[in-house]
Amino acid sequence: MFIFALIAVFIMYSLFRKRRIHNSLRYPGRDYSRPGKYFVTICTENKTEWFGEIVNDEMQLSDIGSIALKMWHEIPAHFPYITLDEYVIMPDHIHGIIIINKYDKNPVVGSLHATNLPKNETMSSISPQPGSLSVIVRSYKSAVTRNARLVNNDFSWQSRFYDSIICTTRQLSRIRKYIKNNPVDWARKRSVACNAPFKLPR
Repeated sequence: MFIFALIAVFIMYSLFRKRRIHNSLRYPGRDYSRPGKYFVTICTENKTEWFGEIVNDEMQLSDIGSIALKMWHEIPAHFPYITLDEYVIMPDHIHGIIIINKYDKNPVVGSLHATNLPKNETMSSISPQPGSLSVIVRSYKSAVTRNARLVNNDFSWQSRFYDSIICTTRQLSRIRKYIKNNPVDWARKRSVACNAPFKLPR
């Protein structure tokens, strides 16, 4: 019995360790509340095309896609230290550049209010780093979810999101171009957008 117990403990530890590694998409030791430019990709669960469709190389937003767009535009109103750069709403994912402009040890608690809900219904995120990139993205995802489920209760996101730190002007230029060209490249790239993070040029 003792041997079987040891085996069970080992299996549980291995699964837990694998899960932690699998779910950790942030750079170790990076403070994501400090100033920086971040390229983020946020995907729907199972790559369901909730946000609309590409017609003649242009994105046609659905009702839920319009909600995603509206909530994206509202991010700086609730996180005043944030600037939004290039972005695109695609059928099953969102690409965007989020710029954190300053470091605030005691930021105002930011939350995107879920439109068309009672005033006390807001979306917020609990994080060990208030004002961090994860708080901003989780807050955005929560706001979209609350509103989207008024249209279709089945809407959901992937639990994680992808990010890359933009370090150079060349990288910024390349990523802006990549985002702008996403609708045109949809047919060719649709199978990989939510399966792997975008690789930045050196």
